[in-house]
Amino acid sequence: MSDEYVDPSGNTEAFRSFATNAPQEEQAPSKLPLIIGVAVLAVVLLALTLFLAFG
Repeated sequence: MSDEYVDPSGNTEAFRSFATNAPQEEQAPSKLPLIIGVAVLAVVLLALTLFLAFG
């Protein structure tokens, strides 16, 4: 029974082929700018509400 799995680290050429053809994971966009924007908007709305209520 032959082993059909070839270890890509077995030789340099196979490893380079494996490394260049490996699927790349796509990074999800960061939600940090959205969170900062919502926080700034909340502060502005709170300040506007306080200014209109007591100003």
